[in-house]
Amino acid sequence: MHRRLTAAAFAALSCLPGVAWAQRANDNAVTEAKDAFGSSVGNESIGLYSPSQIRGFSPVTAGNVRIEGVYIDRQGVISQRLVDGSTIRVGLSAQGYPFPAPTGIVDYRLRGVGERRLVSVVAGSLAYGAPSIEVDAQLPIDGRRLGVALSASYAHEEYYDGSDAHYSRFAVIPRWRPSDGVEVIPFWSMSVGRDEQVAPTIIAAGAFEPTQAPRRRYFGQEWAIRDSRSINAGAIVKARIGESWAVSGGVFRSSAENEQNFAELFVGTTRDGITTEQIIADPGQRYASTSGELRISRSLKDGPRLHTLHASVRMRQLDSRYGGGAPALDLGPRRLGDPVPVPEPATFLFGDPTRDRVRQITLGLAYEGRWRDVGELSLGVQRTDYRKTIDLPGVAPDAERRDRPWLFNVAAAGYVSDRLAVYAGYTRGLEESGIAPINAANRNEALPAIRTSQADAGIRWTLNKRMKLVAGVFDVRKPYFNTDEANVFTTLGDVRHRGAEISLAGNPVDSVSLIAGAVLMQPRVTGQGVQLGRVGEIPLNQPARVLRANVEWRPSFLPGFSIDGAIANFGRRAASRENTVFVPSYTLVDLGLRYRFKIGDAPATLRFQVANVTNTFSWNIVGSNSYGMTDKRRMLLFLAADF
Repeated sequence: MHRRLTAAAFAALSCLPGVAWAQRANDNAVTEAKDAFGSSVGNESIGLYSPSQIRGFSPVTAGNVRIEGVYIDRQGVISQRLVDGSTIRVGLSAQGYPFPAPTGIVDYRLRGVGERRLVSVVAGSLAYGAPSIEVDAQLPIDGRRLGVALSASYAHEEYYDGSDAHYSRFAVIPRWRPSDGVEVIPFWSMSVGRDEQVAPTIIAAGAFEPTQAPRRRYFGQEWAIRDSRSINAGAIVKARIGESWAVSGGVFRSSAENEQNFAELFVGTTRDGITTEQIIADPGQRYASTSGELRISRSLKDGPRLHTLHASVRMRQLDSRYGGGAPALDLGPRRLGDPVPVPEPATFLFGDPTRDRVRQITLGLAYEGRWRDVGELSLGVQRTDYRKTIDLPGVAPDAERRDRPWLFNVAAAGYVSDRLAVYAGYTRGLEESGIAPINAANRNEALPAIRTSQADAGIRWTLNKRMKLVAGVFDVRKPYFNTDEANVFTTLGDVRHRGAEISLAGNPVDSVSLIAGAVLMQPRVTGQGVQLGRVGEIPLNQPARVLRANVEWRPSFLPGFSIDGAIANFGRRAASRENTVFVPSYTLVDLGLRYRFKIGDAPATLRFQVANVTNTFSWNIVGSNSYGMTDKRRMLLFLAADF
């Protein structure tokens, strides 16, 4: 059914009268990035950080997500059909951003509508030959006052472990500007996954790195598939009232649901590759949240100084249903990587699910002061009321967790000269800690909220008109979660990520764009768990070194052509809770080519890329002595046309 819907959407967009085809041909993350800390444009993402990882932590897991600067408790996946890119707010890039967070903030940009009718088509082959097509339309209805963005895509996605899935994605984003200074943006988006095979998790029999598993050969059970659906909907309102007042806010509904799920575990894997396949079936899981924010701002001018006061209220109501998994199905020993099909059981004996409810409201006041050619000052205080109720099957009464902390932030930046700025800040937060991983005894269990803190400082130095350097140091502290001796994912101490980050961005010469960065970090675990030897002092899967660089060269003797490359180096990582196993460092290299041309009067771009050129093998560490696979060499080819 989802395939028919996608085809219908494409046909409807293609038949719109008077539509001019649009602007995806200009998507280029390297030329559009302002620094190396992380950004995305269309299907391209670059930088040291991403929505799943900032300074070693995930802002999405922590709940630090914004859409157009407005808080949302994101549960459903935010797809590129809804947004045209994102920006990571951390360090200096978070200066002047109301109510920052210790894990950083990922801020998404909704697709916009201009004054001309535009439709863009991107079609081609994703990784491993997977076909994909995307259609994005911007349709003004009443000039600049009213318009709508429509988007639809379909992809038969192929993955590194040989599994695949069918994904259809849709979005509708109207924009209404009833008057100057007022904008109303309702939106709706849905991502539907069908027949997604479950990625294998390889659990070693002891303190050693398992033998390499073959990539692009699926060795799980063909019937261990899931169907999923993510929905994000809501409305954002922004208004300026006179010269001094501004109001912004939004209300959102975000949900993620699996109709049935499986865990494919290969346990007791020996050094020579003998393993035992186990499958755990889970009934449907659902995470659904209603959230929103209202922020009122007042600005006061005082000569060269600008003072801004913000008053904010945020709320969320999250309802989750998970657990109730069937007993593990033991499929017997086999060699790792060799598929051994077995019939699907007629039924699974599911238990009662766990349900939990989170209710949270946060009130905040913030001040921003900007003194032209002197500096900036940011102050904020928040009071949050957090309550979580857990309904465990067979247990009465319901368990309840409450927290009512005061949170604050302070940051200052000084302009030493017109080319050099210095910065320092401190932030405290209350954040979510995600759910237990699938290899844990309490898999999918929603974890408690945690108190976090961050101190950072840095400089921004404009080296010349072409290049900008940003460098800083940071210290982020949180409780540390890992599996204990009973394989229960729980708190085992505290973790501190202390390090330095560097970004160099710009155009060394007219024909070259360069984005380069480094994170040098000292992650450490402290607490009684370390003292008793239950856990090592180095946290799982945290490299002490990450180096990344992206470059694009546009040779003058080949008009329309550009050559790009990317290199990323990751330091060694702890793979066991006790630090008895480390996986070695590795380097990834990507090479690509763009050719910009015209079809008639319409611009178009042909994009070709080879990722992981050297076919490097590395493990993704998903738990103590638990491993997942990563991508091999792959090619991508697509055409973006603006007819």
